[in-house]
Amino acid sequence: MPVEGHAASPFALDPESVATLDAIREALLDPSPRRIGRLDQWGLADTYETYAEIAEYRETPIIMADGTRIDAALSMPRNLAPGQTCPVVVMPAPLVAIGRTAYLGMLPRLALGGYAVLAYSQRGLAASTGEIHVAGPQDVDDGVEILDWLTGLEGVDPERIGCFGASYGAGTSLLLAARDSRVKAVAGASAWGDLFASLYENDTLHTAAFEALVALFGEERCSKEFRGVIEKIRSNTVDDEVREFARVRSPKEYLKAYNDHNLPVLMTTYWHETIFSVPAVVDFFQDLQSPKSLLVQIGDHGNGELPGLLGLIAKPTETAYRWLDHHLGGSAGNGATPQFGVRSEYMHNLLSELSHASWDDYVLPRKRFHLGAASGETDATMAEGQPQPGWTRSLDATGESSAVVVAPQLIKTGLAERLGLPHTYKTGAVGGLALAWTTAPLKQPMRVQGELELRVTIAPEMAGDATIVAYLMDLNEATGNARIITHAPYTLVGRSAGEATTLTFPLQPAHYVLGKGRRLQLIIDAHDPFFTDANTTPSTLRLSSPENAEAYLDIPLAPLS
Repeated sequence: MPVEGHAASPFALDPESVATLDAIREALLDPSPRRIGRLDQWGLADTYETYAEIAEYRETPIIMADGTRIDAALSMPRNLAPGQTCPVVVMPAPLVAIGRTAYLGMLPRLALGGYAVLAYSQRGLAASTGEIHVAGPQDVDDGVEILDWLTGLEGVDPERIGCFGASYGAGTSLLLAARDSRVKAVAGASAWGDLFASLYENDTLHTAAFEALVALFGEERCSKEFRGVIEKIRSNTVDDEVREFARVRSPKEYLKAYNDHNLPVLMTTYWHETIFSVPAVVDFFQDLQSPKSLLVQIGDHGNGELPGLLGLIAKPTETAYRWLDHHLGGSAGNGATPQFGVRSEYMHNLLSELSHASWDDYVLPRKRFHLGAASGETDATMAEGQPQPGWTRSLDATGESSAVVVAPQLIKTGLAERLGLPHTYKTGAVGGLALAWTTAPLKQPMRVQGELELRVTIAPEMAGDATIVAYLMDLNEATGNARIITHAPYTLVGRSAGEATTLTFPLQPAHYVLGKGRRLQLIIDAHDPFFTDANTTPSTLRLSSPENAEAYLDIPLAPLS
């Protein structure tokens, strides 16, 4: 099951959304009856007619000290009284070809809420000149210059500046706030906490996500430093330069600044996020000591906020409006109070929502399921009770995928999940390409909620590196269909032939509801096109459960209440 290639970017907006944003931009630049009337086909004419009465939109390039032209647009409330000021939201662009234009659908709500808005495309992105630095120090310097320019405008309250950003814009917003204390609140959708952990999970490169991001940036527009890092990552060279490149671009490195400034931070992510590390976002959230909120939803990167960016109702943007209102004094969120702590949806109920004061309150205690030996032609067992030592199973590393992969398509598979169409796997077809362990049928509906941990011992047949990928599945035995709950890869580095190593590592956190009669199924594979495969092929990996290091999977499992 190949991961989608890069010819059609998984980040690209659909043609209808692009046409809508183009029509909105034309109406903002020329709020004539003819231009605004064109928006009738999307039901937006009244919205932008009202916007034109209360706010003024203009596109205003901002020139940096080195001559770089930053493409920006400013929305300012009309008819401010002399000396009156308003809060302002700064919106660095997401990583899409249209740059800051992606935010045009949010302007009416923010304008009605009394905000000025400055949206801009980071250097090298969309219509901005210069080279792409990937939210690096140069981009942060640009953000500081932009704040200098912004606070010099009449009507802007320099004490009420907040940032909203999606994806690339979320990271840029957090890094700017770490540098410049004039930013009083951040709302980041599909944000990252640790860039290195997003590239490498358990020493395993997220190949498909990395290449999709590079293709979207366009290597010809990237800085020399970034191009060098790209080549090192492609050659699997993880040195101090790569680590430092990621470190300075990771919000987790600036926790002291956020905590010292008591910066309110809202972040959103997804259970099946394939671009940025969810555990790293959770770790960052837990370490923040300032006012904070975390929203975890069904789907993949950017799925939930997209309707909100287009001006429709979406949980991430509605949450962001309330967050900014609470901390900056606007009224875009219709007076609703923001929620702090953790909010979550569970798979696959889009209407679900649970609230907890903290991540520790959210996660369930884990139950230990011991991995047993295979019996005949059946799967091996996975059950509570006594450890199961003494077995060995062989996993063939062929460079081919079994019937299970993280996601057949980046982002789009998660979007289908969000629309109620989760991908179906036939785990009975894994054959000799993967190993499976399966529980007895569940006696009642159950929920998986929180963090998981796997322990297994591995000995590669050949010297060098070796990769495994573990998946936890929801198996419907009656149909043979399964759905993915969570996963994680692991790469052993520099092992001798036959050297046994006991691995203990986390799977991605999960929130999943299983029906009565379903089985939990652990699949361990040697290849997934989403990740770099470090195995020598063909070869064999021997998985075992030695005495005093018995194999298990810890699952936060409890009856559905």
